[in-house]
Amino acid sequence: MSPTVNAACEKIANPEPQTAEAPSEEQLRQAIESASDALLSLQNESGDWCFELESDATIPAEYILMMHFVDEIDDELQAAMAIYLRSIQRRDGHGAWDQYYDGALDVSASVKAYFALKAAGDDPNAPHMEQARRAILAAGGAAKSNVFTRILLATFEQVPWSATPFVPVELVLLPDWFPVHLNKMAYWARSTMVPLTVLCSLRAKAVNPRGISVRELFVTPPEEERNYFSSKGFVRKAFLAIDKVGRLIEPLIPESTRRRAIEYAQEWCAQRANGEDGLGGIFPPMVYWYEMMAVLGVPKNDPMRQTCLASIRKLLVRRPDGSAYCQPCLSPVWDTAWSVMALQHADDSERTQQAVQKAYDWLESLQVTDLRGDWGEAVPYAVPPGGWAFQYWNAYYPDIDDTAVVAAMLASRGRRIGQPDRYQKQVQLAIEWMLGLQSKNGGFGAFDANCDREYLNMIPFADHGALLDPPTEDVSGRVLLCLGLSGMREQYRTEIQRCITYLRSKQRPDGAWWGRWGSNYIYGTWSVLAGLALVGEDVTQPYIRKAVEWLKSRQNADGGWGETNDSYLDPSLAGTNKGDSSPDRTSWALLGLFAVGEGRSPEVRRGIEYLLRQQRQNGLWSHPSHNAPGFPRVYYLKYHGYTAFFPLWALTKYRQLMQSPRA
Repeated sequence: MSPTVNAACEKIANPEPQTAEAPSEEQLRQAIESASDALLSLQNESGDWCFELESDATIPAEYILMMHFVDEIDDELQAAMAIYLRSIQRRDGHGAWDQYYDGALDVSASVKAYFALKAAGDDPNAPHMEQARRAILAAGGAAKSNVFTRILLATFEQVPWSATPFVPVELVLLPDWFPVHLNKMAYWARSTMVPLTVLCSLRAKAVNPRGISVRELFVTPPEEERNYFSSKGFVRKAFLAIDKVGRLIEPLIPESTRRRAIEYAQEWCAQRANGEDGLGGIFPPMVYWYEMMAVLGVPKNDPMRQTCLASIRKLLVRRPDGSAYCQPCLSPVWDTAWSVMALQHADDSERTQQAVQKAYDWLESLQVTDLRGDWGEAVPYAVPPGGWAFQYWNAYYPDIDDTAVVAAMLASRGRRIGQPDRYQKQVQLAIEWMLGLQSKNGGFGAFDANCDREYLNMIPFADHGALLDPPTEDVSGRVLLCLGLSGMREQYRTEIQRCITYLRSKQRPDGAWWGRWGSNYIYGTWSVLAGLALVGEDVTQPYIRKAVEWLKSRQNADGGWGETNDSYLDPSLAGTNKGDSSPDRTSWALLGLFAVGEGRSPEVRRGIEYLLRQQRQNGLWSHPSHNAPGFPRVYYLKYHGYTAFFPLWALTKYRQLMQSPRA
């Protein structure tokens, strides 16, 4: 942070709204300039930004165990990943590993991390291993792990296969009308299940060359454990009964049918291989497919197997301290779109605008226009492809959220450079694709339409409750934002009204909206307010004012906003985090207030002052906490870019509003 900004921050003695003073134009200029320079320095040569995307202990632990599964152990990499796993162990708290910083102990993550460290050579009698083991046993032991962890343990012969759900590979051959079908599941579940069913059907056995075992993590010997599956509720009991029947009749499945199903699974994965961007663009399908090829005897030098391994290695992050971890996926399209959003109004210098245009050229090239992916199974054939994926390339699975942001940015860019038709074709195609995936209730999911058959989350395999991709408030708000910024809101008034009706039905009694893809109600409320305002909703309506007052009421004493991921478990914690604020949540709250005309409110001034105080010497902001769920209540992410571009965007937007007489 610049000396001027530091001095200004030190003068803020009273944070109360009635005495807060708006930051000066010079303070804003210096802060924006510093943040812009830092963000520009992180742009890749190709024009994109791709920040680290960190999760929890599970992904690096699974990477280590994958190496032991196929007997391809890189000892140097394994040692580096072990350093990382030790560094995120909560030794001053519950003693093991959690899903997000300062969260409760997570048995599944802890079992995997302990197993991986033991495989990496850590002495089980070392203090950190003893502490972790005590914590796991106190929580009920490894038998309390989720389905994915128990499948991993079964492949290493730590639990019997009866501890895992019955997921025969023949599922891939079932007709569309069958209640349990791949096309009825979310893309991430679909792409994960196809190779996983092969591993389960073949009772895959890890090579495990060093004979690592974690039987010490069980309270009851695993072969005697009988309570692996919850039987609460009629539907779940029915599925458990079907599961038992399936196990009994599995020996009767003709060998030719199983062989045909495995061949189909191989072809399905190969068709969606996605080069070095990997199957599904996410870690679990890539790893399961790699292990599947190993189990099926595909040679190590086979091009498909080598490419699959390259896609997994592409996710690795090596740090200066000698540690390393594996990301769940890469986020370049998402990071680039928001970086451009933040930068394009930062200044009009040739350097900045050239970088921005380079990013737009890169984004334009990644629109998927020639492949009808899996999403096409649920919508009329007349709906054309036209979306963007989250990753560098993932043509089978474009993302509605990414598409909405990119299309909105392209539309606004054309107007800004005086060429309103410059990106018109791309924007029109994107909107037609998105609206083709509008669900029956008026909302939008992330990848599919009407992926909301709740009974599927009751099958034994779905103990994580994340087998579906139903419409959500934040994605729906983003689609409205796109329609508003594209200038096409009158053309699609019917679709917009259906979406608004959906959003109004989802508003909480206190005025907030839930955030599926960002933590949590602050993110959801910002996303919805921005969309509603941009499609012309009257922001003086009571339901919108209620959301505004909710945002204001959650401001902390330091002027910022914060929200714990615990709010996914306990909604009463919505918009709170023990009084602690963070730059990303503060930026979302400010952007939500800006959208509805609150730019000159005392809450906004205090929020801007908080961001100025928190800016670091390098121009950026810290990113200590997980700020998004991969799956709410199950798996969380830390987008490192969120504290690079969202605070900058909030500052540039604030400066714009202050310079406008209509703010």
